[in-house]
Amino acid sequence: MNTTLTSPPAPNPRRITQRTRGQGHGPITRLMSPSDLGQVIKPFVFLDLFEADQRTMAMLANMPLHPHSGIATVTVPLEGAFHYEDPDSGAVGTLGYGAVEWARAGGGMWHGKELSATDTPRIQGFQLWLALPAELENGEQESRYIEAQNMRQIGPAHVIIGNHEGVQSPVPAQKGINYLLVTLNPGERWTYRPPAHHSVGWLALAKGRLSTGVPVDAGEMVVFEPGEMPIALEASGNEDAVFVLGSAVPHPHPLHLGAYSVHTSASALEAGERRIAELGRRLKEAGERRTASGTIPVFR
Repeated sequence: MNTTLTSPPAPNPRRITQRTRGQGHGPITRLMSPSDLGQVIKPFVFLDLFEADQRTMAMLANMPLHPHSGIATVTVPLEGAFHYEDPDSGAVGTLGYGAVEWARAGGGMWHGKELSATDTPRIQGFQLWLALPAELENGEQESRYIEAQNMRQIGPAHVIIGNHEGVQSPVPAQKGINYLLVTLNPGERWTYRPPAHHSVGWLALAKGRLSTGVPVDAGEMVVFEPGEMPIALEASGNEDAVFVLGSAVPHPHPLHLGAYSVHTSASALEAGERRIAELGRRLKEAGERRTASGTIPVFR
């Protein structure tokens, strides 16, 4: 039987102003970059949807580490799972649906192999970048691996970042951002009411079909008109609709872009790239850092 949530319908549904299917790069679809939609919905500046089978995952495991500064990365599995091993806390475990890897690059880090796929035929997920505020963009680095049972949920929404309807995520992200992972059953309705001042709103659909008054298909990312109006959704297909949704207070700074960095000013970008280069030299000197599970910890 279809489930319909009892929240009252939104009187004036948010209008979609932009939509994209991004650009495919093998197992990765780049839905947003800092040079395109990231300019529109900052602090959200980058979004990848990744899908891979076992053979492709083995190939990706041979990719080199890469650096970041000025951003936080948020990785959310949708299907399949990742192993993680955190040398800072000694924790070892698995990240599946509803779990998150969060890493604040701050002034610089190298990563890319801190997760390894479990023995699963297929893995799917999203990786998001958040532009950090000026007080954090060249600050300390931090990473967290939070399993699904330690995340918070309200209704169909897992609260990955922020506070939704009084439910607070354990991720220590900057304030003014909500990022939710949602699954709606066929025919199920759900309305998102943004917090005050969250005038940025968007979603990306990995599976199924949604209606916002107009259809949204799997593989699409849509941006809603600026404002604090509710976002009313219905799973309009024959399978579950699985998507991420973000809202935020707009990022007030221009984006200064490096190859893997996003900063609020040219001087902050220069400092971040200088720190990345220094870390790169230290990384070479550190030698083999692979853990027993095959992961390579974040270097910072």
